Amino acid sequence: MGFGAGQRLSPGLAQRSAAEEAARHGQRRRRVRRGEAEPAKLAPGGAVVPGARALAGTAGPGLLALLLAVSAPLRLQAEKLGDGCGHLVTYQDSGTMTSKNYPGTYPNHTVCERTITVPKGKRLILRLGDLDIESQTCASDYLLFTSSSDQYGPYCGSMTVPKELLLNTSEVTVRFESGSHISGRGFLLTYASSDHPDLITCLERASHYLKTEYSKFCPAGCKDVAGDISGNMVDGYRDTSLLCKAAIHAGIIADELGGQISVLQHKGISRYEGILANGVLSRDGSLSDRRFLFTSNGCSRSLSLEPDGQIRASSSWQSVNESGDQVHWSPGQARLQDQGPSWASGDSSNNHKPREWLEIDLGEKKKITGIRTTGSTQSNFNFYVKSFVMNFKNNNSKWKTYKGIVNNEEKVFQGNSNFRDPVQNNFIPPIVARYVRVVPQTWHQRIALKVELIGCQITQGNDSLVWRKTTQSTSVSTEKEDETITRPIPSEDMPTGRRRKEVHMDQQRLRKQTVGSRLNIPLPDISQLSLPSAMIMRRR
Repeated sequence: MGFGAGQRLSPGLAQRSAAEEAARHGQRRRRVRRGEAEPAKLAPGGAVVPGARALAGTAGPGLLALLLAVSAPLRLQAEKLGDGCGHLVTYQDSGTMTSKNYPGTYPNHTVCERTITVPKGKRLILRLGDLDIESQTCASDYLLFTSSSDQYGPYCGSMTVPKELLLNTSEVTVRFESGSHISGRGFLLTYASSDHPDLITCLERASHYLKTEYSKFCPAGCKDVAGDISGNMVDGYRDTSLLCKAAIHAGIIADELGGQISVLQHKGISRYEGILANGVLSRDGSLSDRRFLFTSNGCSRSLSLEPDGQIRASSSWQSVNESGDQVHWSPGQARLQDQGPSWASGDSSNNHKPREWLEIDLGEKKKITGIRTTGSTQSNFNFYVKSFVMNFKNNNSKWKTYKGIVNNEEKVFQGNSNFRDPVQNNFIPPIVARYVRVVPQTWHQRIALKVELIGCQITQGNDSLVWRKTTQSTSVSTEKEDETITRPIPSEDMPTGRRRKEVHMDQQRLRKQTVGSRLNIPLPDISQLSLPSAMIMRRR
């Protein structure tokens, strides 16, 4: 249920209480400035608490001055704007915001005030995923939205609260204030521009929807919101999983951007196997009636690395096994699908200076949408890379470092946490290059890597839109070719049946690529900048 555009809420009991509390607060400040006594108050249990003048009469002016000196900094601290704000991620046209400690109990005597905006000319959509404020009168604990012409709220307690607000403006100030309380989670809010009327919150699960196929818009900032997901991109996710967090895990959207997701629901399976992907840990899950999968545009195939000459490294290591034979940890052993030891760096120092690298030559410029990595894969060599950055280049060009879209800073990817289990990371937007380097930043004991690059050939169908690094404005920069990154779109000239068949073949192939007992998961590639959703591809 939502309110009409620009509709002002009629002042009710809750609003009058908030206004009266503000008036009382101003009266107290004026009394302190004039040296007047505050009226006596009832403490819990019915005891009477005297005002300031009564205290002065019994304890003398020295104690009164001390009390005022102590209370002033506390009062200023309690009223500091932003003190009560929690998780906050914003992008150009969407974002997520919570109270401090959410979903734990919000702190006493705090204020959170933030102004959120979408591009001018657009209207703001606000969706409350959760609101749990202890106060029943909104006198000291409340959530309030204020624009230049309208006010929405205050909201608190058990009052009926709209799940969605459509505003007549592109800017609104969010104010959350708390007094003394015992319990309450506070709030979780998502917002987007009116370009995304199908906005959902970070807390929505697939079990909330009955349709077999649907498309929704996930806001930026759902990755770190509390809530579990179970499953993986190949076999699907348990229907109790958070939709937007699962989409980040699957590589459909980037957390800092948000984006459109297309979902297809299937009959559930007996067991869901989890994996670490894109900084999100998916847990193993048990039998469920339903599961869901995301669609992709098909650019998630393994970019095969066959000749040894395609892979080289800054150095390599040799060890001696129990039989006294030398074991080579050469770059040619860095293919994820190969058995045996991985590539390992010859540098065994633990100073964690990123001097080593593993370089892959793809033979020609390709679109690279992701990477899968493992450690040594050998139980008696507990080596793995914990974090890394990506460099890339084309013929006769300089090496470039892959950077984040929002802050334009070097992006550090989360790597492995043990020697065995594969981890995937996706590139949104994808890398378009012939040469790539994995540059370890931190590692355990010794740098050791097996890798698999995910992507596809560059064709007219998947290279018709080009994304270049831009500022917060919508203008497009004119960078050189090696700084250009292609933004993927679905290929409309490929017959639907063919696309479905190719996706099915990819999934069958990927199920066979296991390391230990863990699954490798294909990394989908879908537009993250509000492009139309990809056509749904059924999975047989």
